[in-house]
Amino acid sequence: MVARSERLLTLLQTLRRYRRPVTGTVLAAETGVSLRTLYRDIASLQSQGAMIEGEAGIGYVLKPGFMLPPMMFSEEELEALVLGSRWVARAAEPRLANAGADALAKIAAVLPSDMREMVDSATLFVGRKRQDEDKADVSAIRKAIRLERVLELHYGDEQGRVSRRRVWPFALGYFEHVRIIMAWCELRQDFRHFRTDRIIDMTVHETRYPRRRTALLKEWRDTQDIPVEQ
Repeated sequence: MVARSERLLTLLQTLRRYRRPVTGTVLAAETGVSLRTLYRDIASLQSQGAMIEGEAGIGYVLKPGFMLPPMMFSEEELEALVLGSRWVARAAEPRLANAGADALAKIAAVLPSDMREMVDSATLFVGRKRQDEDKADVSAIRKAIRLERVLELHYGDEQGRVSRRRVWPFALGYFEHVRIIMAWCELRQDFRHFRTDRIIDMTVHETRYPRRRTALLKEWRDTQDIPVEQ
């Protein structure tokens, strides 16, 4: 038997497909419920703030611009949120890990009791926390990416040699055992990847780099085999 919350979500998603009023008979057939149950579900959604206009015998339409309320998640969507939050808690730096946990808590706070129980009892887990430690402040790197600021790095290679790099960071990759900055390197005049665990120290400059982050990201996506600075 389909959970009521999932049934309501299906009804909302069905309504979003129609730009003109659609009869209750059609909606009931598409969502697999009786006409009586459909009318109850529409009334329930309207009481929760869904902007559904119309009436029985005429048809219903969902007003454009309506956003699904945060409690409207399917079981698999909730499992994805829980798993994602747990992965962030394991793989990300403390500030981002705490943000992930806080976001999930905010979602759980507005869920119906049965769905909140699903969050608390989710059985999807991730492995142990990564062991590699970053010398650089990863939260500062994320901020530099958002603000499109130049980073100056003192970067060590596998042989212990240190070089100074001025880079334009535009993305940050979280992998199983390492985090990697995607950036344009002024020294190489090309895209380069930098491991955060090999950054000895860094400075975030107030200077905004001359290209937009979105343009760099698009160009980077069109490239292949970008080397990680060793």
